[in-house]
Amino acid sequence: MYPSSERRFLVTNRIAIISLFILILAGGVVRSTGSGMGCPDWPKCFDRMIPPTETSQLPNNYQEQFVQHRVAKNQRFAKSLDLLGFSDLASRIREDKSILQPEEFNAAKTWTEYVNRLIGAITGFLLLGCALFSLTYLKSRKRIFFLSLFNLFLVVFQAWLGSIVVSTNLLAWVVTIHMLVALAIVAISIYTFFQARILRDRSLLANQQAGVLRIITIIALLLTIFQITLGTEVREQIDAIADSLNYMQRSGWVQKIGFQFNIHRDLAIVVFIFNLVLLVLIRRKFIGSTYHFRYMTYIMVLIVAQISTGFILSHYALPPVAQTVHLLLASLIFGAQYYLLLLLKQNKLYKSRIVR
Repeated sequence: MYPSSERRFLVTNRIAIISLFILILAGGVVRSTGSGMGCPDWPKCFDRMIPPTETSQLPNNYQEQFVQHRVAKNQRFAKSLDLLGFSDLASRIREDKSILQPEEFNAAKTWTEYVNRLIGAITGFLLLGCALFSLTYLKSRKRIFFLSLFNLFLVVFQAWLGSIVVSTNLLAWVVTIHMLVALAIVAISIYTFFQARILRDRSLLANQQAGVLRIITIIALLLTIFQITLGTEVREQIDAIADSLNYMQRSGWVQKIGFQFNIHRDLAIVVFIFNLVLLVLIRRKFIGSTYHFRYMTYIMVLIVAQISTGFILSHYALPPVAQTVHLLLASLIFGAQYYLLLLLKQNKLYKSRIVR
């Protein structure tokens, strides 16, 4: 059905999408274990291609050395923010004393962050492969090539942003942007994969006009994005609370967050109800076809699992495993909802039949 050149793109893109979710999972492990500063420099780790496993392998005066590099990089970043008109943010970075605090070496955290970077590098090469293999669509569907190319530039930006995350000592708003850019990369990869599939297989599309269902699906997707953003901010507040309590009294961290946590918790119920309504409507709309209904059922399973991990986090002192799974499930829900939105586009074949 697919020419060999297109099959190469589809296979590489599919693996890249899986790798992106694995990378998000790895990022969740880094966050939940507090390993974000396991490597104080970037792209190397303690100025080595292979990170150290014991203190004797560390560079001389490594703490002072990496703090100086970090300060210099942040000064350049602050200048860029000044030029873009974000003077307040630039001032906050310059005045952030936590940046001057050297990180203590911890082999477990170092290797956790290093594995995260390795997965990121592999994902980057996969997306490079997607950009190269997408050349086959220059005549048939140009958007696949140009979006694959744009995604490659976005990955480079994401890598640079990752270096800023390290140099700013996990500055809260930078971490949030880092997560949102990751979702954008996932969305573009899913879109190009979908476009490559329907080029040869139009049966994937809806057999009738989705109408209001597309609007509801868009709202559901936006709610998920808002939930992920809010969840990232809640996580940043937890980090600040944990640091202020010297990582003691873990069971009381959630109670100290405030209204943002309450909004995040209550909005999860809204998301569940909204998607449940969408499930019922899709079942009624596409009664002759179970494909869209089955796909929406998968989304509901993910949402129920997501709410369950949220319950565990809030009632059982934020176990690290639940934190990681919670983030991964949120990303999977986003990807699944976005793919459903694409699937709801009506097949032109059925449009022509209706006209006749």
